[in-house]
Amino acid sequence: MATIKEKYNSVVVPALKTKFGLSNRMMVPRVTKVVINMGMGCADKDRIKTATEHLAALSGQKAMVAKARKSISNFKLREGMTIGAKVTLRQARMYDFLDRLFNVALPRIRDFRGVPARGFDGRGSYTLGLKEQTIFPEIDPNHSGAVQGMNITIVTTAKTDGEARELLSLLGMPFAS
Repeated sequence: MATIKEKYNSVVVPALKTKFGLSNRMMVPRVTKVVINMGMGCADKDRIKTATEHLAALSGQKAMVAKARKSISNFKLREGMTIGAKVTLRQARMYDFLDRLFNVALPRIRDFRGVPARGFDGRGSYTLGLKEQTIFPEIDPNHSGAVQGMNITIVTTAKTDGEARELLSLLGMPFAS
């Protein structure tokens, strides 16, 4: 099976050029980065450690611990408290992760009928929320501890949501019809 990058170069670029009437290959939208974020609020050290280990297993690189920038008394949040973890993927790791997401993880969701198309932000980026991290085969559900959700943001160079949706559909993102 061809990788997502090979599929992009051989199938997606010609299809998008003809669909949108683009004359130059550099004008064709492409995926620039994927950001995986696990927000936990005020969490203990074991939970943060588990989340960073899971993100490292999913992405192949070390996760960055996110700390609170402001104190908010209603949320019992103090400046500098650890509130989550995130990873930014680019280049080869990004394409590997997208391949595993589209072909392995999303089909493992129970009663999966496609991802919702309402996750676009108006500027060509798509955000997908997952309720549990155990849909990825790298995470052992017996040793994962608490079920933790995550947000996956796919940032593209598309100028509109329609271009971004077409790009992601051609790459293999299973949108709900």
